[in-house]
Amino acid sequence: MSQLHMPKQTPLFHAIHRDRYERQELIKEIETVTGRRLLVYIANITHPESAITREDIAPFHEIVASLEDDCNVDLLIESPGGDPNAAETLVHTLLSKTSHLRVIVPQAAKSAATLISLAGDEIVMSNTSELGPIDPQISIPTAFGYQYRPAQAFLNGLEMIKREHAAGQPLNAAYLPFLQGVDAALIDFCYKSIEHSKRLAVKWLSRSMYKNNPLAAKRIAETLTNIEKYPNHGSVINYQEARAIGLKITYMPYNDEVWQAIWRLYTRYLVYMREKTAIKIFESTSSSVMF
Repeated sequence: MSQLHMPKQTPLFHAIHRDRYERQELIKEIETVTGRRLLVYIANITHPESAITREDIAPFHEIVASLEDDCNVDLLIESPGGDPNAAETLVHTLLSKTSHLRVIVPQAAKSAATLISLAGDEIVMSNTSELGPIDPQISIPTAFGYQYRPAQAFLNGLEMIKREHAAGQPLNAAYLPFLQGVDAALIDFCYKSIEHSKRLAVKWLSRSMYKNNPLAAKRIAETLTNIEKYPNHGSVINYQEARAIGLKITYMPYNDEVWQAIWRLYTRYLVYMREKTAIKIFESTSSSVMF
């Protein structure tokens, strides 16, 4: 066999990595139908370390680097949210190569992942899809070490403790692990993270769905950070509510041909991550990184 016709992978190598190659073939099929490039960022939302962090920047750059300049891109995302600063870098990385961006949410894109979705010119959702309030997660000291917690939930917890002990009652011992390591700087950081997320929402909406309409962008950002309307981090914003808020949503019913292909791809990631105990997968037709 001439060198020009040598396979890129040996049969054994291909067999060992067959799950990845099968997913990438599905990505190619979807790209052929849509005429758009497809990038995948899937996090195992049940894992405690699945939050968006700065560790995501390098692998995300790997899949973005495979794009041609100024192309139309679909970003398939599943994430519980995380650091808005890391999310900002992911968005800037993606937009550097993108002419038109659609964000596809098969199931859950919460908090900072909702924030990333706002950078899209449109968001593709179906009956299983949900966004969430923009409630950034921050690293909080706990009895089990530092863990990511919603900033607003942390502030709400402090307010609850203050109300319970406003009359000078002894501090409930159950609160001690929560309060260890808490200081004014951490509280200030929580407030600033929430405000920063709101500013990013306005910035990206003004760039994408609401070009030259900062008032509409600000109204939507304020709605998504309204703790009276969305009192907890897990609040569900389905496609109907997302439309009512003012987001540009493309609804795909379950029997839509493109959505069925997307769902087949998405469920492959779910099964693979459960079997391999993976936390995150970043994938395109030519790049694949798994943590």
